[in-house]
Amino acid sequence: MAQKTDHVESVRAVRQLRRVRPVYAGGAALWAASAAWTGWEDPGSRQMWVSVLFLVVFAGLLSVTSLWLWRRQTAGEGRSVHHAAPRRTAARRHANA
Repeated sequence: MAQKTDHVESVRAVRQLRRVRPVYAGGAALWAASAAWTGWEDPGSRQMWVSVLFLVVFAGLLSVTSLWLWRRQTAGEGRSVHHAAPRRTAARRHANA
């Protein structure tokens, strides 16, 4: 039987990957623009190849993150969802006079 901490860590990992995915997309877009700009200005330069390298790194991170999240989503479709029980406010107790 799986421990509860495994599920909690998995939920945290999914939440963190969902938060970092736009960062990877922004990095890929930035480096794509940089590679295009330096390729236009100075084709074949070292700066262009460095921009292309960073573009490949960020595109790889984005694709791996998206693939992992997609697999987690399709794997979790068959399971029932368990939500936390609603919390009841504790009744106020007054001290006897």
